[in-house]
Amino acid sequence: MATFRSPAYQATHVMQQMQGTALRSVGTVRNYEQALNRVAEWAQRQRLDGGLRAMTPELAVRYLEERGQEVGQKTLDMERQGMQAMMRHVTGKLAADERLPVVKSEQAQALEARAYTPQQAALIASAQNERNGLATEIAHAAGLRAHELLTLARRDERAADPRPALDTKWQGRSGERYTVQGKGGLVREVLIPSRLAERLEATRRDEPARITDRGVHYESRYDIGGGQRWSNSVSAASERTLSWSTGAHGLRHSYAQERMTELQRGGLPRDQALTVVSQEMGHFRPEITEVYLR
Repeated sequence: MATFRSPAYQATHVMQQMQGTALRSVGTVRNYEQALNRVAEWAQRQRLDGGLRAMTPELAVRYLEERGQEVGQKTLDMERQGMQAMMRHVTGKLAADERLPVVKSEQAQALEARAYTPQQAALIASAQNERNGLATEIAHAAGLRAHELLTLARRDERAADPRPALDTKWQGRSGERYTVQGKGGLVREVLIPSRLAERLEATRRDEPARITDRGVHYESRYDIGGGQRWSNSVSAASERTLSWSTGAHGLRHSYAQERMTELQRGGLPRDQALTVVSQEMGHFRPEITEVYLR
């Protein structure tokens, strides 16, 4: 399909090929068409040659990761299902038994999780094996998502994507700067305390390992925990030590709340502190930081 076709036209044309055959429910057709319209709008902004039909599983994950910072889980799942149906029945990018990986909404995770205190985070790390315990300490200290632990790289190996940053970013903290690949493929800088960076470098692999997490492939340079397995380890260790768990995402809440306290005590106005933390955490939206402060 030519890229000059409108997103609405592209979505309608795709659904016409599935309606009555692969899909019989009028409600499902309507919902998928609305979802694919939004995907087509994204493809248009990306100037994707071929538009909606050129979407691949890899691009779908990138879209869902970006979109998950704006919408809840229900909307995100509907858009994933719409793309999955299109790739199975129209474009052939997925086999009949293949699925797109479930991507968690950032908003949903932020609403569900709650912060651990520094002492509780330390207890969780001490109850894990060495690989996962180090990953927990790094995630807590740098505000990392589970999959970002698998993407850590030195700055001389991979540069960060250009993004606006205030001079007060990381104010009051010191350490070594690394980069991670976050949601939507965005590469950003993170700050890891020197004591943890030294331990991290001791786990450096001779060659990057290819690791698959939730259907997405990563090149992992360090032999530490990350992804779903590490997330499950955090939850299990939290249950053992605290008798409750808010999951690995609770560590991001901890980072947000600790940094807001540090920055405001350092003299930053609250609005500016929110912006700084949003930049450090990689969602770049102060309103999402607000959710982490509940």
